[in-house]
Amino acid sequence: MSFRNKTVWITGASSGIGAALTRALAEEGATLIISARSVEKLKDIQTSFPDSNIHVVPLDLSKPAMINEVAENVLSQFNHLEYVFHNGGISQRSMSNETAIEVDRKLMEINYFGAVILTKKVLPHFLNQGRGHFIVTSSIVGKFGFPLRSAYSASKHALHGYFESLRAEYEQKGINVTIVCPGRIRTDISMNALDKDGNASKQMDDAQLQGMSADLCARRMLHATLRNKREVLIGGKELIMVYFKRFIPFLFYKIVGKVKPT
Repeated sequence: MSFRNKTVWITGASSGIGAALTRALAEEGATLIISARSVEKLKDIQTSFPDSNIHVVPLDLSKPAMINEVAENVLSQFNHLEYVFHNGGISQRSMSNETAIEVDRKLMEINYFGAVILTKKVLPHFLNQGRGHFIVTSSIVGKFGFPLRSAYSASKHALHGYFESLRAEYEQKGINVTIVCPGRIRTDISMNALDKDGNASKQMDDAQLQGMSADLCARRMLHATLRNKREVLIGGKELIMVYFKRFIPFLFYKIVGKVKPT
């Protein structure tokens, strides 16, 4: 099994995990639709694979009307869209009580509603062709709460609830869902994370620098997708917190309670 000659749409494709997915899938010979706000970055990726079938489609997940319009255009152009990687999103670095409600709403709009709106446009296409696969980039904080991530964690928890429900509704009709929970991946996500006022933090987390490479994360995501895994954890030793929460909750809460917000 491979992605050769398959049509794949990736949001958040201009950097980090999304760009790594694009590189890996281009090398496999997939037909790619890559979306993000930065057209320049998308075109740079497209140019770096001159022999690949890559289509640049600008998309801002904070704008519902744009998502609907772009999705209609994509579905009219590509007859057999088979995979959608819901990878676009933004993180947070701020205390819950200090965070402006507008910031909470922005995180939910991009991370949760952006994916849901796009899914609602693509799902009928998947159902008509009798197959389709949504791959959702969540986070290990989609499995538990963590300091400075209140709205970010909430948006990722919401993705789990929505896409697990969607899977239960449509899996027998050929619709697959893989929820990916990355831990510390070496990307610029902390640099672009929103502070309490909605500005980019412009600070790289030390732990992020020590994380898994985006390319390795992407390869593991693709492997999990081809195996039709329902959920996959990707990362290093930080993943143990998921198991602490599940099997030794008192230890989990003890550790999290001692984390110093920075």
